[in-house]
Amino acid sequence: MAKISAVNRNAKRARMAGRDKAKRIALKNIIMDRTLPVEDRFEASLKLAELPRNGSRVRVRLRCKLTGRARANYRKFELCRVALRDLASSGQIPGMVKSSW
Repeated sequence: MAKISAVNRNAKRARMAGRDKAKRIALKNIIMDRTLPVEDRFEASLKLAELPRNGSRVRVRLRCKLTGRARANYRKFELCRVALRDLASSGQIPGMVKSSW
């Protein structure tokens, strides 16, 4: 089980990323538009730099929904490999069985 503070910190980052998404996209579009004057593009880059870093989408870590584990996660199930194996072995995931040969 992951530390509660790490899970909460990641949830806060996800909220901030959702909140700042529109602002970041608008500023990045201004920065990438080569038809605008250099001064406007530079001003937009300064405004983008003033936004909080944790509001960026890349700062959000994929974590297991059950345990909070940060590594070995399957995006499709939003579970780590340990939790996925436990649920599959107990028959909680439809169509998934433990392989044996």
